[in-house]
Amino acid sequence: MSDSLERLYQAVLAARDLDPATSRTARLFQRGPSKMAKKLAEEAIEVVIDAVNGKADAVVRESADLLYNLTVLWASAGVKPADVWREMERREDLLGIAEKLPKPVKSPKTAPAKPLPKATAGPAVRRRIVALEGRSLRKR
Repeated sequence: MSDSLERLYQAVLAARDLDPATSRTARLFQRGPSKMAKKLAEEAIEVVIDAVNGKADAVVRESADLLYNLTVLWASAGVKPADVWREMERREDLLGIAEKLPKPVKSPKTAPAKPLPKATAGPAVRRRIVALEGRSLRKR
Protein backbone atom coordinates (compact mmCIF):
# COMPACT_ATOMS: atom_id res chain seq x y z
CA MET A 1 0.00 0.00 0.00
CA SER A 2 2.76 2.45 0.83
CA ASP A 3 4.16 1.90 -2.68
CA SER A 4 0.82 2.91 -4.19
CA LEU A 5 0.62 6.05 -2.07
CA GLU A 6 4.21 6.91 -2.91
CA ARG A 7 3.41 6.57 -6.63
CA LEU A 8 0.31 8.71 -6.14
CA TYR A 9 2.36 11.31 -4.27
CA GLN A 10 4.95 11.46 -7.07
CA ALA A 11 2.17 11.79 -9.67
CA VAL A 12 0.59 14.62 -7.64
CA LEU A 13 3.94 16.44 -7.51
CA ALA A 14 4.33 16.01 -11.28
CA ALA A 15 0.80 17.27 -11.97
CA ARG A 16 0.87 20.35 -9.74
CA ASP A 17 2.48 22.48 -12.46
CA LEU A 18 0.22 21.31 -15.29
CA ASP A 19 -2.49 23.48 -16.82
CA PRO A 20 -5.27 24.01 -14.23
CA ALA A 21 -7.79 24.01 -17.09
CA THR A 22 -7.04 20.34 -17.76
CA SER A 23 -5.65 19.02 -14.46
CA ARG A 24 -7.74 18.71 -11.30
CA THR A 25 -4.53 18.42 -9.28
CA ALA A 26 -3.07 21.63 -10.74
CA ARG A 27 -6.40 23.36 -10.10
CA LEU A 28 -6.32 22.30 -6.44
CA PHE A 29 -2.78 23.63 -6.07
CA GLN A 30 -3.83 26.88 -7.72
CA ARG A 31 -6.76 27.29 -5.30
CA GLY A 32 -4.60 26.66 -2.25
CA PRO A 33 -4.61 24.69 1.00
CA SER A 34 -8.05 25.83 2.19
CA LYS A 35 -9.71 24.42 -0.95
CA MET A 36 -7.64 21.24 -0.61
CA ALA A 37 -8.74 20.87 3.00
CA LYS A 38 -12.38 21.41 2.04
CA LYS A 39 -12.18 18.70 -0.63
CA LEU A 40 -10.51 16.32 1.83
CA ALA A 41 -13.27 16.93 4.39
CA GLU A 42 -15.98 16.39 1.76
CA GLU A 43 -14.48 13.04 0.78
CA ALA A 44 -14.16 11.97 4.42
CA ILE A 45 -17.83 12.75 4.99
CA GLU A 46 -18.80 10.79 1.88
CA VAL A 47 -16.84 7.77 3.14
CA VAL A 48 -18.61 7.99 6.50
CA ILE A 49 -22.08 8.29 4.97
CA ASP A 50 -21.50 5.34 2.63
CA ALA A 51 -20.10 3.23 5.48
CA VAL A 52 -23.08 4.01 7.71
CA ASN A 53 -25.42 3.11 4.86
CA GLY A 54 -23.59 -0.20 4.30
CA LYS A 55 -22.45 0.63 0.75
CA ALA A 56 -19.08 -1.13 0.65
CA ASP A 57 -18.45 -0.44 -3.05
CA ALA A 58 -19.05 3.27 -2.52
CA VAL A 59 -16.76 3.24 0.54
CA VAL A 60 -13.99 1.83 -1.68
CA ARG A 61 -14.49 4.50 -4.36
CA GLU A 62 -14.76 7.37 -1.91
CA SER A 63 -11.76 6.09 0.07
CA ALA A 64 -9.66 6.30 -3.10
CA ASP A 65 -10.85 9.90 -3.52
CA LEU A 66 -10.04 10.56 0.13
CA LEU A 67 -6.49 9.23 -0.26
CA TYR A 68 -6.01 11.31 -3.42
CA ASN A 69 -7.11 14.50 -1.67
CA LEU A 70 -5.03 13.67 1.41
CA THR A 71 -1.99 13.17 -0.80
CA VAL A 72 -2.58 16.53 -2.53
CA LEU A 73 -2.79 18.23 0.87
CA TRP A 74 0.40 16.45 2.02
CA ALA A 75 2.24 17.68 -1.06
CA SER A 76 1.01 21.22 -0.49
CA ALA A 77 2.15 21.11 3.15
CA GLY A 78 5.54 19.63 2.29
CA VAL A 79 4.70 16.35 4.01
CA LYS A 80 6.06 13.21 2.36
CA PRO A 81 4.46 9.77 2.71
CA ALA A 82 7.68 8.60 4.40
CA ASP A 83 7.07 11.21 7.13
CA VAL A 84 3.67 9.66 7.84
CA TRP A 85 5.07 6.11 7.75
CA ARG A 86 7.74 7.12 10.32
CA GLU A 87 5.03 8.48 12.61
CA MET A 88 3.03 5.28 12.23
CA GLU A 89 6.11 3.21 13.09
CA ARG A 90 6.73 5.39 16.16
CA ARG A 91 3.15 4.84 17.30
CA GLU A 92 3.36 1.11 16.65
CA ASP A 93 6.44 0.95 18.85
CA LEU A 94 4.56 2.73 21.64
CA LEU A 95 1.10 1.14 21.55
CA GLY A 96 0.84 -1.28 18.68
CA ILE A 97 -0.30 -0.53 15.18
CA ALA A 98 -4.01 -0.90 15.90
CA GLU A 99 -4.09 1.82 18.55
CA LYS A 100 -4.30 5.58 18.31
CA LEU A 101 -2.17 7.68 20.60
CA PRO A 102 -4.20 9.48 23.24
CA LYS A 103 -4.42 13.24 22.99
CA PRO A 104 -2.18 15.05 25.48
CA VAL A 105 -4.10 16.31 28.49
CA LYS A 106 -4.18 20.07 28.53
CA SER A 107 -4.17 21.77 31.89
CA PRO A 108 -7.10 24.13 32.28
CA LYS A 109 -6.23 27.77 32.07
CA THR A 110 -6.95 29.51 35.32
CA ALA A 111 -8.45 32.79 34.33
CA PRO A 112 -9.88 35.10 36.96
CA ALA A 113 -13.54 34.47 37.49
CA LYS A 114 -15.72 37.02 35.78
CA PRO A 115 -18.85 38.19 37.54
CA LEU A 116 -22.08 37.04 35.97
CA PRO A 117 -23.92 39.70 34.02
CA LYS A 118 -26.84 41.27 35.87
CA ALA A 119 -30.26 40.26 34.69
CA THR A 120 -32.18 43.05 33.07
CA ALA A 121 -35.92 43.35 33.08
CA GLY A 122 -37.27 43.58 29.61
CA PRO A 123 -39.83 42.01 27.35
CA ALA A 124 -38.56 38.51 28.10
CA VAL A 125 -38.46 37.99 31.86
CA ARG A 126 -37.22 34.63 33.09
CA ARG A 127 -39.34 32.68 35.54
CA ARG A 128 -37.76 30.56 38.21
CA ILE A 129 -38.39 26.84 38.16
CA VAL A 130 -38.73 25.38 41.61
CA ALA A 131 -39.11 21.81 42.77
CA LEU A 132 -41.80 21.06 45.27
CA GLU A 133 -41.77 17.96 47.44
CA GLY A 134 -43.10 14.97 45.56
CA ARG A 135 -44.12 17.04 42.56
CA SER A 136 -42.59 17.63 39.17
CA LEU A 137 -40.96 20.90 38.25
CA ARG A 138 -43.33 23.72 37.44
CA LYS A 139 -43.16 27.43 36.82
CA ARG A 140 -44.00 29.90 39.57
